[in-house]
Amino acid sequence: MKLIGNITLPELISAIRSGPQGPQVAAVFDFGGTVVAGFAPTAMPLRRWRHRDSDAALADTLLHSIRGARTEGEFEHFLQHTTHAWSGHRPEELRDIGARLFRSTIHGHLYPEAWQLIREHEAAGHTVVLATSLTGFQVLPAAAELGIDHVLHTRMATADGLLTGFTDGKPLWRTEKAAAVARFAVDHDIDPARSYAYADAAPDIPLLEWANTPIAVNPGPRMVLAARQREWPVLSFRPRESPRLVDLARTAAGFTGLLSGAAFGAASRAGTRERRPMADAMISTAAAATLRSTGVRIRVSGADHARAPRPAVFLFNHQSQFDMVVLAAVLRSGFTAIVKKEVTTNPVFGPLLRFAEATFIDRSDTTSAKTALEPVVDTLRGGLSIVVAPEGTRSLTPRIGPFKKGAFHIAIAAGVPVIPLVIRNAGEIAWRNSAVVRKGTVDVAVLPPIDVGAWDPRDMDADIARVRQLFVDTLLDWPAAD
Repeated sequence: MKLIGNITLPELISAIRSGPQGPQVAAVFDFGGTVVAGFAPTAMPLRRWRHRDSDAALADTLLHSIRGARTEGEFEHFLQHTTHAWSGHRPEELRDIGARLFRSTIHGHLYPEAWQLIREHEAAGHTVVLATSLTGFQVLPAAAELGIDHVLHTRMATADGLLTGFTDGKPLWRTEKAAAVARFAVDHDIDPARSYAYADAAPDIPLLEWANTPIAVNPGPRMVLAARQREWPVLSFRPRESPRLVDLARTAAGFTGLLSGAAFGAASRAGTRERRPMADAMISTAAAATLRSTGVRIRVSGADHARAPRPAVFLFNHQSQFDMVVLAAVLRSGFTAIVKKEVTTNPVFGPLLRFAEATFIDRSDTTSAKTALEPVVDTLRGGLSIVVAPEGTRSLTPRIGPFKKGAFHIAIAAGVPVIPLVIRNAGEIAWRNSAVVRKGTVDVAVLPPIDVGAWDPRDMDADIARVRQLFVDTLLDWPAAD
């Protein structure tokens, strides 16, 4: 399939799936502006760095250049300031700060569209490469989270275990980046005539010229002109933005809707004087009110599986605080949750979950966590379903982490099925470490129930791996909504 002009993500995915497969095909991604949305490309002047806390100053040098330079002057400015700032520091310091920056800030700026493209190339057996003019301190944490093993980046020289303030070899800028990719291709038996390259800025025109399928992603003006002249396809991702006033207002409206909906729902069943009907009404009304106030939509595939069989252990992939609202909207009633003990301190979700009879576990104490889970079996046998995140914690990105065994042991002991509930885009509505809610649509796929009755509790690693793979496959090939 020949791709020309403005293209959509589904069109590109279709071309990847119908195109050449295997490791001789490379998919080379630039980083700043292509995989991760922009930060300011300019670095802080040296005189200001010297008057700041050392770690904070080093963090500034890493973060302020993530976007990547678009001109020769910007790149020289980046090198001049950062190499001087890093001189005399241990590489381990920079690696640690880079990892912390990824967890605190950068992960929220990763394009989910880029994530999906990387997964598509991975599924096609392609060799995925991250190529950037930045340093490993800035890009390696993101590459690890994205599952990219091959990273080409500017290397910094050391002497006696300290950074010298100079690069180790030539920086991977413009033709040097393209040359590094070409050398990698020779070393790994890559065929450029069947390969893909993705970049956003004009300095990477040589990189795009290397590949048979060059794609200008979120292109700047000069890259747009080059793409038109060469008939390269152009792909645009939705901009990643810091919270705006409208987002803050939407969040405030959402919290108001959540609390008022919960109060109204519980009050509407107060006449029963029974906790469960009150909790069910509280959960469903609060979820509906929150969605209305925030403008968030939910699209569901496999909704029938959310209704029957009941009771069941519903497994969900956890990326956002908004997952609580999503689960409540999809399941509506007849369920409670297993959540980490820290949630008890949340002024909103803590009291609501306690009233809904959630089980709180201390993940740092394995013995007490197992003891806390024992009554959950009785809860299931009594007819109430359970929702649990088998990863154990929220993930930074759509990546599905390893699954813990607790939820499966509970299902086996209670004699109930597990039902995968796959959530997509909740991390775009509310980032992992943020309470701010953005407008958008969350997709939910409720998969068919899985009978775990014949599983051996002493040896179920392979069974759990198959369930986890269902989440991975569903995120890669999303089913149509009901």
